[in-house]
Amino acid sequence: MTGCVKRFGVILMGLDSAGKSTLLAKLLTGQVMETSPTIGFNVGTLNLDKKTSLTVWDVGGQKHMRPNWRLYLDDCEALIFVVDSSDQGRMAEAKAALKKILSEEKLRGVPVMVLANKKDLPNSMTIREVSTSLDLPSYTDRLWEIQACSALKGLGLQQAFTSGDVVRCSKAII
Repeated sequence: MTGCVKRFGVILMGLDSAGKSTLLAKLLTGQVMETSPTIGFNVGTLNLDKKTSLTVWDVGGQKHMRPNWRLYLDDCEALIFVVDSSDQGRMAEAKAALKKILSEEKLRGVPVMVLANKKDLPNSMTIREVSTSLDLPSYTDRLWEIQACSALKGLGLQQAFTSGDVVRCSKAII
């Protein structure tokens, strides 16, 4: 008889073209797959170890999809918000989207992991710059962390997901 597996529901959100689907595919398969804009959602289970798994919901980030984000919040124990750290021009839009989703009652107190994706690209912002642009320090009502990564190259993904950052950033700390 095997031990119980703790399962955590995690929502992967962010603006369109931030790299959410690429990130999920890389985590699940180790491969980079050609992606197209997500209509609706993708879902996958990531086994961190023998006792912990994450069910990750990747929700489309196009502007017309964002009003539907709230429909995916049931059983959400952590939010992973992905930003394109090489696109400074969309940081204000990302900040507004993050603020709006975090105002949802179902996410009250739910911890946030911000993944500053595309760190491999020239002129990508540092995590300090991304943190400031998103006004992360103002979120004093919840745990939050930020990690630089590159979904395309796989940089920072294992560290973010297997070091316990996402799990540590969940309500049920193990």
